[in-house]
Amino acid sequence: MDYKVLAAAIQRWITRVVEEAGRLGVVLGLSGGLDSGVGAALSAGALGPERVLALSMPCGGDPDDVADARRLADVLGLELKPIDLSPVLKALVEVGGAPASDTMALANAKARMRMVTLYAHSEGRLVQGTSNLSELSVGYWTKWGDGAADFLPQAGLYKDEVRQLAEALDLPRWLVDREPSAGLWEGQTDEGEMGVSYRQIRCFFDPAYAREHPGALTPEAADKIENLVARNRHKMEPIPGFDARGWISENG
Repeated sequence: MDYKVLAAAIQRWITRVVEEAGRLGVVLGLSGGLDSGVGAALSAGALGPERVLALSMPCGGDPDDVADARRLADVLGLELKPIDLSPVLKALVEVGGAPASDTMALANAKARMRMVTLYAHSEGRLVQGTSNLSELSVGYWTKWGDGAADFLPQAGLYKDEVRQLAEALDLPRWLVDREPSAGLWEGQTDEGEMGVSYRQIRCFFDPAYAREHPGALTPEAADKIENLVARNRHKMEPIPGFDARGWISENG
């Protein structure tokens, strides 16, 4: 695949999505990681950097993430607005809105606060999500957090394809090679949290890719992926609602 041609196709799509929505531009979270970096580069190329607002939203994470977001914003010529959400999380814990001892609850709260912040800055802009196909396929995202966005340019690309797209976009090597992490707690990595690698996830869903990487998908990894999909299926389906009208027509 020619990833430069693919990048151009995605950029044309972004332009169309924004124009059809009647919006001036987009806003997205810039973490200094691969997915957000590629998303920012695609929209900057499609719309011009002056129409892309990037928010850096640290919340007690690694200070290097903020520095990396700044480095990438400078490379792309983007406006970067830093917003420290640590006091917001602290207040949420203090009023009992999130249990301080529950690591996953706090991680989900961070993801949701970031999306709330993006929408607070969305007047005249669409909120751009940066999830990739690997994460979407197994439900590795927070409902109403990073799973809530107006459009997803990378939704059809597995993680390794996002990396190749980054190379085609001439993004910095340090970004391309960075270990995937949402930075939700100290030492957190995406693959460590899921318990499987991005290569194994693609092998599970892409038979042709699996044939090119024999032995990559072990039975243990396949079981873990099946469990991830089953556990997160509720994220991928419409919100269920009780059919009161149907019940009334049958029983009323």
